[in-house]
Amino acid sequence: MNEVKTCVGAIAGSFGVNGEVRLKSFCSEPSDISDYNPLSSEDGSKSFQLEITGQLKIGLSAKIDGIVNKEQAEQLKGTRLYAERHRFPALNSGEYYHADLIGLKTKDVNSNEIGRVEALHDYGAGPILEIYIDKIGSTVLIPFTEKSVPNIDLKEKCLIIDSPETLKKMESE
Repeated sequence: MNEVKTCVGAIAGSFGVNGEVRLKSFCSEPSDISDYNPLSSEDGSKSFQLEITGQLKIGLSAKIDGIVNKEQAEQLKGTRLYAERHRFPALNSGEYYHADLIGLKTKDVNSNEIGRVEALHDYGAGPILEIYIDKIGSTVLIPFTEKSVPNIDLKEKCLIIDSPETLKKMESE
């Protein structure tokens, strides 16, 4: 059985001369990335045991087992780091991992298919879903609130959108 993996970070380059890397964490608490050790490359061909060594202006610094110099660290630049999904903490009711929402099909309250979730953004005023609308061939943004998204069914891989603004935009195209 193939284990489901989720991208939790990426190596941004080398840090210093002793093999440390600059690390971009996609975890809500950036330093939690090391809780998911060992991490792997997307195809699973490489495994990484990392230890956070510091906080940088942008990101973290980390030591990876077996990486001892700047050149080895620099070769890892751009490597996306994946964790096995079963290692993630359980969520409370009404909470979702971003990775679970991306790609979900979307329907209106009358079960008419609209499109799919492309991304989830949060610019500080609350989360926003970017929805690709099949009918208009582009994306729209809707607030990710209980009012605009009254139902999410992960088993059916679908969420319901109740957003008159979105539906009005679709009809006018």
